[in-house]
Amino acid sequence: MAVETAEKKETAEKKTAQKTPLGFKPLKDRCFVSYTEELERTAGGIYVPDVAKEKPQRGKVEAIGADVKSVKVADLILFDKYSGSKINVDGTDYLIIKEEDILGIFEI
Repeated sequence: MAVETAEKKETAEKKTAQKTPLGFKPLKDRCFVSYTEELERTAGGIYVPDVAKEKPQRGKVEAIGADVKSVKVADLILFDKYSGSKINVDGTDYLIIKEEDILGIFEI
Protein backbone atom coordinates (compact mmCIF):
# COMPACT_ATOMS: atom_id res chain seq x y z
CA MET A 1 0.00 0.00 0.00
CA ALA A 2 2.87 2.36 0.78
CA VAL A 3 4.36 1.57 -2.64
CA GLU A 4 1.10 2.54 -4.39
CA THR A 5 0.97 5.83 -2.48
CA ALA A 6 4.58 6.59 -3.38
CA GLU A 7 3.87 5.84 -7.06
CA LYS A 8 0.81 8.12 -7.09
CA LYS A 9 2.80 10.89 -5.44
CA GLU A 10 5.66 10.47 -7.92
CA THR A 11 3.22 10.59 -10.86
CA ALA A 12 1.61 13.75 -9.47
CA GLU A 13 5.03 15.38 -9.05
CA LYS A 14 5.98 14.55 -12.65
CA LYS A 15 2.68 15.97 -13.86
CA THR A 16 3.19 19.24 -12.01
CA ALA A 17 6.82 19.52 -13.07
CA GLN A 18 5.96 19.80 -16.78
CA LYS A 19 6.99 23.10 -18.31
CA THR A 20 6.89 24.55 -21.78
CA PRO A 21 10.03 25.05 -23.81
CA LEU A 22 9.69 28.71 -22.76
CA GLY A 23 10.01 27.73 -19.09
CA PHE A 24 6.39 28.65 -18.33
CA LYS A 25 4.36 26.52 -15.90
CA PRO A 26 0.62 27.22 -15.57
CA LEU A 27 -0.92 27.33 -12.11
CA LYS A 28 -3.87 25.32 -10.74
CA ASP A 29 -6.46 24.47 -13.44
CA ARG A 30 -4.84 26.40 -16.30
CA CYS A 31 -3.47 25.04 -19.58
CA PHE A 32 -0.83 26.65 -21.80
CA VAL A 33 -1.90 26.16 -25.42
CA SER A 34 -0.28 26.90 -28.79
CA TYR A 35 -2.58 27.57 -31.71
CA THR A 36 -2.73 25.08 -34.56
CA GLU A 37 -3.19 26.15 -38.14
CA GLU A 38 -6.71 26.27 -39.50
CA LEU A 39 -7.55 25.02 -42.98
CA GLU A 40 -6.32 27.31 -45.76
CA ARG A 41 -9.22 26.37 -48.00
CA THR A 42 -12.94 25.75 -47.55
CA ALA A 43 -14.76 22.51 -48.31
CA GLY A 44 -15.80 23.98 -51.67
CA GLY A 45 -12.17 24.55 -52.65
CA ILE A 46 -12.07 28.32 -52.06
CA TYR A 47 -8.80 29.63 -50.61
CA VAL A 48 -9.24 31.95 -47.63
CA PRO A 49 -6.81 34.89 -47.37
CA ASP A 50 -5.06 35.54 -44.05
CA VAL A 51 -6.98 38.77 -43.39
CA ALA A 52 -10.34 37.00 -43.71
CA LYS A 53 -9.55 34.10 -41.38
CA GLU A 54 -11.24 33.77 -38.02
CA LYS A 55 -9.35 33.22 -34.81
CA PRO A 56 -8.32 29.58 -34.45
CA GLN A 57 -10.33 27.44 -32.08
CA ARG A 58 -7.94 24.50 -32.06
CA GLY A 59 -4.70 24.17 -30.20
CA LYS A 60 -2.08 21.87 -28.77
CA VAL A 61 -1.62 21.68 -25.00
CA GLU A 62 1.99 22.62 -24.24
CA ALA A 63 1.83 22.53 -20.41
CA ILE A 64 -0.76 21.97 -17.67
CA GLY A 65 -1.24 23.10 -14.11
CA ALA A 66 -1.28 20.76 -11.12
CA ASP A 67 -5.10 20.60 -10.86
CA VAL A 68 -5.80 19.71 -14.51
CA LYS A 69 -7.34 16.24 -14.75
CA SER A 70 -9.01 15.75 -18.15
CA VAL A 71 -6.27 16.79 -20.60
CA LYS A 72 -2.58 16.06 -20.90
CA VAL A 73 0.38 17.62 -22.63
CA ALA A 74 0.33 17.22 -26.45
CA ASP A 75 -3.48 16.78 -26.64
CA LEU A 76 -5.20 18.60 -29.51
CA ILE A 77 -8.14 20.51 -28.08
CA LEU A 78 -11.09 22.62 -29.18
CA PHE A 79 -11.91 25.78 -27.23
CA ASP A 80 -14.27 28.76 -27.46
CA LYS A 81 -13.17 31.69 -29.66
CA TYR A 82 -13.10 34.25 -26.89
CA SER A 83 -11.85 32.22 -23.95
CA GLY A 84 -8.54 32.50 -22.14
CA SER A 85 -5.77 35.06 -22.10
CA LYS A 86 -3.78 35.58 -25.28
CA ILE A 87 -0.05 36.22 -25.05
CA ASN A 88 2.64 36.68 -27.69
CA VAL A 89 6.13 35.34 -27.02
CA ASP A 90 8.86 35.85 -29.63
CA GLY A 91 6.27 36.40 -32.38
CA THR A 92 4.28 33.25 -31.53
CA ASP A 93 0.75 33.46 -30.13
CA TYR A 94 -0.18 31.33 -27.13
CA LEU A 95 -3.28 30.99 -24.98
CA ILE A 96 -3.63 30.44 -21.24
CA ILE A 97 -6.99 28.80 -20.71
CA LYS A 98 -8.94 27.26 -17.82
CA GLU A 99 -9.63 23.56 -18.05
CA GLU A 100 -13.39 24.23 -17.88
CA ASP A 101 -13.19 26.36 -21.07
CA ILE A 102 -11.96 23.40 -23.12
CA LEU A 103 -14.84 22.08 -25.24
CA GLY A 104 -13.29 18.78 -26.29
CA ILE A 105 -10.24 16.72 -27.21
CA PHE A 106 -9.50 15.53 -30.75
CA GLU A 107 -8.71 11.81 -30.93
CA ILE A 108 -6.38 11.40 -33.87
